[in-house]
Amino acid sequence: MAVGFEDYGPDCDSMRITAFLDIPGQDNLTPLARLEKYAFSDNVFNRQIIARGLLDVFRDFSNNEEDFLTVMEIVVRLSEDAEPTVRTELMEQIPPIAIFLQESRPNFPTAFFEYLMPIVVRYLTDVNNQVRKAGQEALLILLEQDLVAQSDIENKVCPILLDLSAPDSDDEYKVEAVNIICKMASMLSRTTVEHMLLPRFCELCSDGKLFQVRKICAANFGDICNAVGQEATERLLIPKFFELCSDSVWGMRKACAECFMAVSYTTSPEVRRSKLSPLFISLISDTCRWVRQAAFQSLGPFISTFANPSSAGLYIREDGTLSIRPPAQDGNSNSCQPGNNVTLMSSSANATLSSSEQPMEIKPEAPTEEISAEVNTKLSENLNKDTREEGSDCCASPGGDVSCLSQGARAGAGVPEVTKDSSIPGMPSRSGEDVFNTFLYWRPPLPDITRELELFQFKTEKHNESCSVPCNNCVASSEIKKVLESLQEHIDDPDVQAQVQVLSAALRAAQFDSVGDCETKKMEESSGNLQNKTISDEAAVSDAACTQVQEDSPSSPASQENFSDQSATSLLKSTDSEEQHRGTSVFLRKEQEDNPPFEDDKSKFQDIIPQPLLDQYLSMTDPARAQTVDTEIAKHCAYSLPGVALTLGRQNWHCLKDTYETLASDVQWKVRRTLAFSIHELAVILGDQLTAADLVPIFNGFLKDLDEVRIGVLKHLYDFLKLLHADKRREYLYQLQEFVVTDNSRNWRFRYELAEQLILILELYNPNDVYDYLRHIALTLCSDKVSEVRWISFKLVVAILQKFYTNSANALGLNFINELVVRFRHSSKWVGRQAFAFICQAVVEEECMPVDQFVEHLLPSLLSLASDPVPNVRVLLAKALRQTLLEKAYFKSVGNPHLEAAEETILALQSDRDQDVSFFATIKLKQGNMDNITIEKQN
Repeated sequence: MAVGFEDYGPDCDSMRITAFLDIPGQDNLTPLARLEKYAFSDNVFNRQIIARGLLDVFRDFSNNEEDFLTVMEIVVRLSEDAEPTVRTELMEQIPPIAIFLQESRPNFPTAFFEYLMPIVVRYLTDVNNQVRKAGQEALLILLEQDLVAQSDIENKVCPILLDLSAPDSDDEYKVEAVNIICKMASMLSRTTVEHMLLPRFCELCSDGKLFQVRKICAANFGDICNAVGQEATERLLIPKFFELCSDSVWGMRKACAECFMAVSYTTSPEVRRSKLSPLFISLISDTCRWVRQAAFQSLGPFISTFANPSSAGLYIREDGTLSIRPPAQDGNSNSCQPGNNVTLMSSSANATLSSSEQPMEIKPEAPTEEISAEVNTKLSENLNKDTREEGSDCCASPGGDVSCLSQGARAGAGVPEVTKDSSIPGMPSRSGEDVFNTFLYWRPPLPDITRELELFQFKTEKHNESCSVPCNNCVASSEIKKVLESLQEHIDDPDVQAQVQVLSAALRAAQFDSVGDCETKKMEESSGNLQNKTISDEAAVSDAACTQVQEDSPSSPASQENFSDQSATSLLKSTDSEEQHRGTSVFLRKEQEDNPPFEDDKSKFQDIIPQPLLDQYLSMTDPARAQTVDTEIAKHCAYSLPGVALTLGRQNWHCLKDTYETLASDVQWKVRRTLAFSIHELAVILGDQLTAADLVPIFNGFLKDLDEVRIGVLKHLYDFLKLLHADKRREYLYQLQEFVVTDNSRNWRFRYELAEQLILILELYNPNDVYDYLRHIALTLCSDKVSEVRWISFKLVVAILQKFYTNSANALGLNFINELVVRFRHSSKWVGRQAFAFICQAVVEEECMPVDQFVEHLLPSLLSLASDPVPNVRVLLAKALRQTLLEKAYFKSVGNPHLEAAEETILALQSDRDQDVSFFATIKLKQGNMDNITIEKQN
């Protein structure tokens, strides 16, 4: 055998692997006979070479039918080789051979099904692990290329996989079979997957023997749901998904959290809201930190599946662009009906939208005040109706002062006050008739507050009957304590400290009224005004506390995971009687000043997604989350914020505004960098008014941030500025100069990006602004130390010239040309003179100014470069004249007075002493054979 075959590989292009078959005089055998000899040689290496070079063999022998069949028989015999490496080499060649045969042979189906497909199926059950993996990879490639017939899939492939994944199958085979089933599901028809593979997949999800099998099922659950569709998903897969989400192995629950968005994408809005939302809350409150971490990372993408174009104020146009719905069409779409939810996100994990892939368009929007008023009115009407209709089986106190949940619900919903003394500023009055709203769709029922309202009115009007307060407050305290006691078993989760603080305030208020009733009565008699204010303060805190109890009562799936040891400790401390007597009233007033009890909660209300999901998302900015869940949880929150904002719509931006501002001031620059890269997308979603009010200040802060953050703003500077009004946009003209200065002067890509953005930004400003502000930046970049920055800056200079002459600002254009001649043509450095030649060539190519202006103001200076002492300058001059200038029709016209001067310069350059100069001055740019000659960037 010839020497050196060990150097050949499957990617060898210089020589065919089986070229030794063509060497004459070795053994007086024909190439086909020599192939058979080496294919069945006792030397394993010979057989490996033949298996590795089968594609070349088929190329050589596919023209003759008899030789082709002989080669096929050799392949079949070689597939039965006892050496695993030979079988592996053979299987790796099956996909490229099948693709070649499909392209070159008309009878491909017969040859493939009779010879090659049986080998692939047989290798799925091979005893060697490497051979099986090679067979599985080959099968997936063949399915992806649509080379396997439907009959073979149903009669050969699927039965083998079902046998391998049977309950009594070998563990290693079962794991591999489950993996291949999950991967091939997306490549098969829905009918095949649903009828043949789905029942087995459901069985494997409940496999109690191997957790590896369940983990593979959980990791690929979203792909299976997408393959079988909504009906089969809700009927068969959702129950299995619930089992996996409650699996005892935390890795299973983590895998479910990671694919939650893909599963939600396949279900109906009703199932998504009523079943998947509580399930996700259980994952986000899981006892395992890794599960909570995966759930929080998937929270934003999961919320995005609730998106509804009408409720978000957006719609997709016929050309595929995302546009803002005019206010006239937006008016009736504030509430998102469950049946109309449309997912606007892809099935990938990325929750943000890319403006480079989807061009977006801004249309006028309604004033922010009108939107907020409309939303608040609807929430007031709907909550009033639901409050009256629901039963009183929740945690409600019959007392008048604490009145658990009753006054909190009234404050959040905007119920009008029934007394004059206890009115609370800022509460909207109720108007209009009640209409049903889905706001309480996911929430537990609210109690009937009729009795509490009567008692509250009776107490505030008649102070001498306040003796009933201690009894009522004792009942309220008892109810709150019962709730906390029932939740103390889950003391390992420290994420509810804020909630416990509110509950502690409520307990202090209730117990203070009970213990110090006599003192309270004396205070009432001596100072009625002080008593009224104390009642208002106590009611405010107790309302907020009891509302929190309602949201996290035992009926809520998330509540049982939300109390810690620290919470219990703070609760015990809060019941100290000495503290109650000393300063409860002062504490209540301070608590109300620091945390307004109604407006903060009301500002987070919306009816697009279940409220607990939004609450959990907003809590991702809590510093405690970084310690108990993930140190980069704020970054994940920032990454998915545009998707969440798109889901909620601009009318619910008030829910996210505080969170966005918190993220924008985060101490981690990675969080701010993430926001900087997506602020232009958020501006499209919010519209021009909200952008000017809420995003522009943050945008200004990013402009002064670290370079790592500024680059995010810079990359989409044009996209953001074009969304602003002209007067607001003009304010940034002077700030653009700050981008020239960077923290690290070696960061040349920053300046390169600035030049690219300025080329786009030119269209946003008038010629005078361009001349006064952007011209200086362009000339500064043209003198950059880095060649790449200079070359892109030359294109910027050309674009500025085009801007002047397109807008008939010829005087500005002439002034700019004169400045270019002085700065570059007469530069003491050859790089500047070379740049002048390139600029002139680009001006001619782009036709950015009239020809008569060019020949009058630029051509004489350009031709004078023929006597430049530096060859690099003359080379670029030769290219500009021969490849661009003399190819224009203006210079080809007979009798052109400027043609003679150009031709004389070309003749002089053709006889130049430098070979490169004479070469480019002589050669002509011909179509076809000279495409490889381009403008070289000479340094």
